[in-house]
Amino acid sequence: MKTLEIDLETRSDRDITKCGVYAYADSPYFAITLMSVAVDDGAVQLYDLANGDCVPENILSALVDESVVKRAFHVNFERVCLSKYLREEYPQIFRSYSVGEDTVGDYLSPVGWQCTMIHCRTLGLPSTLASAGAALKLEQQKMPEGKALIKYFCVPYAIVDGIPQFHTSADAPDKWETFKTYNKQDVEAELAIDQRLSRFPVPDFIWEQFYLDQEINDRGIRVDMELVDAALTLDAQAKATLSAEMHRLTGIENPNSVYQLLEWLAEHGYQSDCLNKAAVRELLKTAKEPVKSVLELRLMLSKSSVRKYQAMQTAACSDHRARGMFSFYGASRTGRWAGRIIQLQNLPQNHTPDLTDARETVKHGYYDEVEMFYEDVPDTLSQLIRTAFVPRPGYKFIVADFSAIEARVIAWLASEQWRMDAFANGEDIYCASASKMFGVPVVKHGENGHLRQKGKVAELACGYGGSVGAMKAMGGDVLNLSDAELKQIVTDWRNASPHIVKFWWAVDDAIKTAIRRKTATETHGLRFSCQSGMLFITLPSGRKLCYAHPQIGENRFGGESVTYMGVGTSKKWERIESYGPKFVENIVQAIARDLLMFSMQTLSHCFIVGHIHDEMIIEADHRMSLEAVCRQMSRTPEWAKGLLLRADGYECEFYRKD
Repeated sequence: MKTLEIDLETRSDRDITKCGVYAYADSPYFAITLMSVAVDDGAVQLYDLANGDCVPENILSALVDESVVKRAFHVNFERVCLSKYLREEYPQIFRSYSVGEDTVGDYLSPVGWQCTMIHCRTLGLPSTLASAGAALKLEQQKMPEGKALIKYFCVPYAIVDGIPQFHTSADAPDKWETFKTYNKQDVEAELAIDQRLSRFPVPDFIWEQFYLDQEINDRGIRVDMELVDAALTLDAQAKATLSAEMHRLTGIENPNSVYQLLEWLAEHGYQSDCLNKAAVRELLKTAKEPVKSVLELRLMLSKSSVRKYQAMQTAACSDHRARGMFSFYGASRTGRWAGRIIQLQNLPQNHTPDLTDARETVKHGYYDEVEMFYEDVPDTLSQLIRTAFVPRPGYKFIVADFSAIEARVIAWLASEQWRMDAFANGEDIYCASASKMFGVPVVKHGENGHLRQKGKVAELACGYGGSVGAMKAMGGDVLNLSDAELKQIVTDWRNASPHIVKFWWAVDDAIKTAIRRKTATETHGLRFSCQSGMLFITLPSGRKLCYAHPQIGENRFGGESVTYMGVGTSKKWERIESYGPKFVENIVQAIARDLLMFSMQTLSHCFIVGHIHDEMIIEADHRMSLEAVCRQMSRTPEWAKGLLLRADGYECEFYRKD
């Protein structure tokens, strides 16, 4: 046996969309009901485990054999579920790859498990089985009846004496037969996708990266459940207290009703179309009492901290570790990870100076005490979200991240020498940029220091072709400048960075030439090729970005542009327009991702528990050196000669922003 295509149907009392597969399978009520497999791309065989079928011995052996390639769409689900199944039903066969000092748990080794979903993502295709089949226009596709059948057989229909009740085949024999057909057809659809994509196999080095990703997901990150439970209790008290005060000030029946509050505001002379945070802050600029207090209460009530704590409570496994937080290749146009479940990528910032004291105060659970010391209870809980992630007893967190990674990568690619010199000399890039733009020395908190903010906004907004709109989105509004003045800053930035501007349009030209002539082109160490309806951009690391069905079209201004098929902002498979600077953004962020991956592989012997953008979190023995970790992260891979990397970090007893 060389390959095994797998699809499972399972049941659990936990909602997998909220808790993820690890906590889902951790439930005592979890069970695999159906299992369909295809050996070496042969006919699909189904095993009705719910009705006494047994999985053949050769299939069981293949599940623990790293030399047999196991494939599935979202293979992490199958691997985790089958780990639980083998642990309980076939303990004599099951083998965990964890070592005693690690916390990756009792899971099958990820080596040899390959994911059809990730294969799709590497080619810019949709991330669901149904959408991928539709995009590829396959004859064999996912059955639309599946969603209703899953709800019927896999989700409890009632709870009796604390025990979830599930429908069985005896309740609806005809539905069960359809469910079995659905299970088999999923494998057939996966096989069809595998066959269609076989012309563009995933390189072995990407699968090696995936195995490390799975190890990090298996390891998980510990959650301080005492803090989480206390925070949820205090949040409920805060909302009740604030809502009561809102009712006292306004008299409206439901203080959380946007419609009722808008009507009350209108009666007091304040008009608005909505009550999002931006709109409320705009109204606060001119608000007088009691409107001012009501709007401030509205902001406090709108804090979404409770959702993160609820997600932690839901996702934590029985050992209090939240697993499955990172989706490999989640951003298909760059290959960066996407956050899942708790979404570590968008945690609120923390600015409270005494986080340790604040955590202990919240843990005590006294609302009046928290309010007395910190006034805004919802804001305090929001700032403490990061701190709910803690190392296991006897360990510490080492948190390290790259310094100005995207600015370094684009300067290196474009050969913008003054920027590379600034990094080599350890200069503040915002000051260096402002100095270059305005022709005067700029020193942070010193000579011409007021210009640094302009340099910072320009750096954040202009690297990928952004103009006035991007300046405003990146904080340009606080500069209190007119559109014409913002436009002048954009012009100053581009004049100061001519090699980067040249890089944008060199990429634009190379891509258009590759599409037009169906040939390969090169510029700035990048290779562009068009074959079999796919545009490939080969990065210095050897990894390729892919854009499906590229064409040369006309943009809204009447000029020439590149379009390709992809999942757009509407989450639909549609034609997307792009151009040189936007492709450069993808390229730079993709290279930043490859650099983080290189560092993660370099430090793979450490217990990496998380990574957020360009940052890595390691659960470390107290003897481990922060300086050694930063030194390893600053190493430049062979394929990035001349690129200057720098990593900074800190140690902590709970996760936070330094």
